[in-house]
Amino acid sequence: MTIKTVSEPFLHWDAYKPDGPWFSVTLNQKNIEIIDCNDRQKAEKLVQILKAVRELNPDAFNDGLHFETHLNFDQNWGLGSSSTLISNLARWANIDPYELLKLTFGGSGYDIACATAEGPIYYQLSTTESALRQAKGPKVVEPVETPTPTVEPINFTPPFADHLYFVYQGRKQNSSKEVKAFLEKTNPVDLQKDIEAVSEISRAVPKCQNLEEFGLLMQCHERIIARCIGQTPVQKRFPDFEGTLKSLGAWGGDFVLAATEWSESQVKAYFKKKGLEVIFGYKDIVLNE
Repeated sequence: MTIKTVSEPFLHWDAYKPDGPWFSVTLNQKNIEIIDCNDRQKAEKLVQILKAVRELNPDAFNDGLHFETHLNFDQNWGLGSSSTLISNLARWANIDPYELLKLTFGGSGYDIACATAEGPIYYQLSTTESALRQAKGPKVVEPVETPTPTVEPINFTPPFADHLYFVYQGRKQNSSKEVKAFLEKTNPVDLQKDIEAVSEISRAVPKCQNLEEFGLLMQCHERIIARCIGQTPVQKRFPDFEGTLKSLGAWGGDFVLAATEWSESQVKAYFKKKGLEVIFGYKDIVLNE
């Protein structure tokens, strides 16, 4: 993302995807309202985000500005275009990206941490710290648990990396809608044992030295999440796949992780028969230090 100051009292936004222009909008600088755009839905979401930026930093839009963003991957892949946008805007406006996320897309914030990470990380929301909130009555305060993001860089260089693939399922999921639906039907307090189990799996994964052990951990993780969110594990959609399939992101779309002893040509041939042709090897797409 690049930002340039312009003389006109407008906020111009031009977004590009790998094959050319994707989205553009011109906004009034003072009230951040739409003047012209080529996609009303996207423009209204951007307005919400920019107004949230101004709420956190009232001086963010004192000048006319021209924003330009460039994606180097297909925007439908669900690889973090929204979280990267939030992270970039927060860095530019000198505001907390997690606070901006709360005001816009919502979610745990792990994707915000990933947007600026330089390699593998552990991410956790800790509620051990508390804040004091002023109640309506005079001189009355009450403790309020305030989740605090914790980011820990880790070393994850699996010796079986050549047997890991990322397969795009062909349907971009709306993470905000999925998070909202989950929170509406689930009380996180009831999931404490599952949260602890998932954390144990996460701690065990970097220690794996063989594909079989890694696959078993992925299967356990998939079963736990499937039970929690009431969805079917992706493996059941591909019962004849020889290996382990793990859902990623918002289930039902985006990418899945495939761990298998099959060769790359076998993997690509299998999923091509299923109508899925966007496949990356682990080393082709994962960022490592």
